[in-house]
Amino acid sequence: MVLDFNKLQEEKVERFKGGEGYVLNRCFEDKDNKIVKSILPPNCSSGLHPHTNGCEILYMLKGSAIFSYDDKQERVFAGQVHYCPKGHKHSMLNDTNENIEYFTIVVKE
Repeated sequence: MVLDFNKLQEEKVERFKGGEGYVLNRCFEDKDNKIVKSILPPNCSSGLHPHTNGCEILYMLKGSAIFSYDDKQERVFAGQVHYCPKGHKHSMLNDTNENIEYFTIVVKE
């Protein structure tokens, strides 16, 4: 199965998971997984949220962001992966002057 994110409708999500600003998502979802290509503008964030039913794997395509992961902070750069296993919590902040782009897989259980 081929997923062409250029052909999926872009959705603007305000205050994603209680964060600031907005995120632009192109999403495919079925009963097992959610696969998303996203753009997070400068000074926007996703709110701190837990993953109780599965994990999230986020691959940074462009730029860098600060992640709060449990009680730590870490910067993730283009070409790196942020992984949030089931039972953990995280948030993301674009503290740069450029849009960041990333690809996310949320595995449902």
